[in-house]
Amino acid sequence: MLGTLISQTANGLVLGFVYVLIAVGLSITFGLLGIINFAHGAFFALGAYAAYQLVQMFGWPAVIFAPLLVGVVGMVVEVLLIRRLYGKEPLLSLIVTFALSLLIEALIRFFWGADGKPFNAPPLFSGVVEIGPLLITNYRVAVLVATSVSLLALWVFLSYTPYGRILRAGSRDPEMVEMLGINLQRVQTAVFGLGCALAALAGMLAAPLWAVSPSMAANAIMPAFVVVAIGGLGSFGGAVVAGLAVGVVMSLTIQFKPDAAAASMYAFMFLVMLLRPRGLFGERWERFE
Repeated sequence: MLGTLISQTANGLVLGFVYVLIAVGLSITFGLLGIINFAHGAFFALGAYAAYQLVQMFGWPAVIFAPLLVGVVGMVVEVLLIRRLYGKEPLLSLIVTFALSLLIEALIRFFWGADGKPFNAPPLFSGVVEIGPLLITNYRVAVLVATSVSLLALWVFLSYTPYGRILRAGSRDPEMVEMLGINLQRVQTAVFGLGCALAALAGMLAAPLWAVSPSMAANAIMPAFVVVAIGGLGSFGGAVVAGLAVGVVMSLTIQFKPDAAAASMYAFMFLVMLLRPRGLFGERWERFE
């Protein structure tokens, strides 16, 4: 029993880090642009399919380009569509991005079909790791390392680089950033592309763990919103803590009560919202109040 509990907790941490990647991109997009991007899960699925296609065409090393390609697609979408939603009613952005998610899913079905695609982990990460009672696959360890490094790099970028400071300042007071002579439109395009690239990175890493199918979008977007709500809007650390907590809660529930796995996530959110309406580490954002 102890070995099962430890292994499921480790698997939950892996799932949680995937949720964190999705939620951080969603939080960044909402924080700076004020856009409720319901298509975020579709970019997650697009990242998985881009990785699948690149592996089929060029082999495993080419998967590193999947997040970059989806990030570029996200920037094009921002220029053509999302930019028109700034300053409008939040409900409008929700409706438009929901329609965008349906369009992306339809395009996925058109190009790759409605059936799931087999996408096994690379041979380099085959096998399992056994440390005492802990039993976990090598690929899950690789995902744990890759997501940790990616989140650390993102935190360093946002905290210690001039561009990161511009993004954080723009999320608080975009008018002031524009008055300083910074091209806010380019910043907004880059931020939306970054959010899409993070979602695609999560999709690429999750592809061998989840079924690569058009329904991946729906399976990713709701946990992302739950993580953002629990962690608190604008809190990078909150997204990390909330994502890991949600992953562990769901993994343990799957082990002992599989039918209640999805409900456990929402029950956890409900409990946190009762105690902390702004989330665990939520801040006061004047531009949304």
